[in-house]
Amino acid sequence: MQIDPALMLVLFCVKVQKYPSSSLGALLFAVGDAWCYEEQKKHMIRNYQHPDIDQVIKIWLEASIKAHDFVKSGFWESKVKDMREIYIPSGETYVYEEEGIIKGFVSLYKDTLAAIFVFPTYQGTGIGKKLIKKAKEVRDKLNLSVYKQNHRSIEFYKRYGFIVEKEQIDEHTGHPEVVMTFNS
Repeated sequence: MQIDPALMLVLFCVKVQKYPSSSLGALLFAVGDAWCYEEQKKHMIRNYQHPDIDQVIKIWLEASIKAHDFVKSGFWESKVKDMREIYIPSGETYVYEEEGIIKGFVSLYKDTLAAIFVFPTYQGTGIGKKLIKKAKEVRDKLNLSVYKQNHRSIEFYKRYGFIVEKEQIDEHTGHPEVVMTFNS
């Protein structure tokens, strides 16, 4: 029988942290805890830092163009400066980083989920789920607006407990959008 190495890592981390009573256990605990910490550092959600801005903007721009193909790409390109200088710095932003590469981010402003984007190459790998989970950890209540034509995102939000409250027109693009809410 073969055991999945990822499962062994989880079991090792749990076992070492649970039974550090003997001197060998204490040594394994110290080594194992450091090793587990290093493994966790390879992929984590952490607070946004200003040096992250170029990667965050690239993710936002490429994912926006892909998800909103009904809006001309020039519109998104014209908003890069605002994202860089206004929106990202004023929000509470968390990045998903794996081995030094930022692959996604979530940005909150008060109780609004202002942005959640995953670089297109990594979409469908569970990063969005982890970012939504993080947003729910730091807020009991969330609201968001999403383009009505963005069916994939609407279904994603519904899967994680958001409900459609109303429809409106986005004042910047003229496209219809839905307002969704989540309450824990």
